[in-house]
Amino acid sequence: MTKKILGGILAVCALTLCAALLLFLGFLYNHFTDQIIAELEKELVFAKNGVLLKGGEYLSELPSGFARITWIDQDGTVLYDSAVDESLMENHAQREEVLQAQTQRFGKSIRHSATLMQTNIYVATKLQDQTVLRVSSTQQSIWALMLGMLPPLGIVLALAAGLSVLLAVRVSRRIVEPINQIDLEHPNVQDSYRELAPLLNRILTQNAFIARQMEQMHQKQDEFALITENMHEGFLLLDRTGLVISHNVSALRLLGVDSAVRLNLLQSDTFLAPALRDALDGKRHEDTIDLDGASYLIVASPVYDGQSITGAVVFMLDMTEKQQRETLRREFTSNVSHELKTPLTTIYGISELMVNGIVKPQDVPAFAKNIHDETGRLITLINDIIKLSQLDENSVPMSREPVDLYQVAQSVMDRLSTAAQSRQVTMTLRGSHAVVEGIDSILEEMIYNLCDNAIKYNHENGHVTVTISAPQGHARIEVQDTGIGIAREHLDRVFERFYRVDKSHSRKIGGTGLGLSIVKHGASFHGAKVHIDSTEGVGTTVSIQF
Repeated sequence: MTKKILGGILAVCALTLCAALLLFLGFLYNHFTDQIIAELEKELVFAKNGVLLKGGEYLSELPSGFARITWIDQDGTVLYDSAVDESLMENHAQREEVLQAQTQRFGKSIRHSATLMQTNIYVATKLQDQTVLRVSSTQQSIWALMLGMLPPLGIVLALAAGLSVLLAVRVSRRIVEPINQIDLEHPNVQDSYRELAPLLNRILTQNAFIARQMEQMHQKQDEFALITENMHEGFLLLDRTGLVISHNVSALRLLGVDSAVRLNLLQSDTFLAPALRDALDGKRHEDTIDLDGASYLIVASPVYDGQSITGAVVFMLDMTEKQQRETLRREFTSNVSHELKTPLTTIYGISELMVNGIVKPQDVPAFAKNIHDETGRLITLINDIIKLSQLDENSVPMSREPVDLYQVAQSVMDRLSTAAQSRQVTMTLRGSHAVVEGIDSILEEMIYNLCDNAIKYNHENGHVTVTISAPQGHARIEVQDTGIGIAREHLDRVFERFYRVDKSHSRKIGGTGLGLSIVKHGASFHGAKVHIDSTEGVGTTVSIQF
């Protein structure tokens, strides 16, 4: 900007000087021309009077400083010339000033010579004898004057240029300094040039627009970071060379690195290299791998910008739970099939014997009792499966109401008193009344299953203690036995459906293998947590905290 201001001032100065010079020279040239014509007219009068008095003798007596005088006959023949031999001069009859003098008694003309860069001024008058007396003078042309003034003009231009540079520097600084001091983040329209007001207003508008966009971008970036950083799955975004551009913590954990700065997965020996090569070649890659005891689905897809591939996005999805669920589903199907097949086979075999008449009449009651027991076992199994399904789907067809856990436990112990006596197990109820909002039948089934297991897996002359309490206002059920206990490696699985620690022992004492699963799902339905602690040969304690 300073250079433009300097150039502009210099150009204006030069143009102004040139224009002033031309105007000045034009004015002076015209003024001097008029002065010369006036002087020539005076000299012409003197010469005319002298010729009239003395004739040609007067012309020869004129001093050398007098203007050039030419005496022309009426036919145009030059009779006398003070500067050139008249015999060498051509006829002047057609000269402009001579023609004017012949017709108007006075003539005047100005002729320019481009080659000599001179201007000739002629003044003529007609004498009484019809001859013409002419006085002339030579003047330099305006171009010759300008050429003559080039040295002083150059000095003037140099001085003007120097002054212009100084002026331009000072002016440009004064102009540019306020502009440089403008705060582009918060421009003040009032403190700047009025001419800059539209620009500053536009900057203010642009700043507000950019600020809104930056705020939205940061918000989306924070949302994206919040989502990706809290993902259990790994996420990676890579460029065309395999360099990591974006990632989350889970991805670093799965890759076994602390930082992704300048991490190039194509150049490193990782399990992602084959997937990345396919993705950067334009192919979607899916593969399942085992990593740190878990199963992960690797999904790598190319990222396009128009028609060209600019990178790849990789997801590492934890499929462990899904595979575990699939395994549990298969086990559940297998267990249900087995649990249903055993009583049905017994019923079918006994009924076949009875249909074929093989059973003796005295054995019919015993066979009928077996059919009754196996049918009851089937009904119990089906009811337990239905209960589990209802608890899974949270679709128990009952409404919640206040339930006193102490009364429920008392009712359960009354129902199990005969079974406890048959195994010589003593049952004790302790604690106080504790009320929860729940479904009576489910809570009773949960306590029943815990107490039933505590009796079945107890020693003779063992003890079962049921404690109902409400520490800090939260109801708690605790069932403690002195039975055979559970090995520590089985504690995490005892709540699985149909899981049995000792299948042979479980068959002898009966049961469907769904009791603890119903306890767990019933507790979850009521928003409670189940905890189990057991020692082999010492006993087991199961607690439910509401």
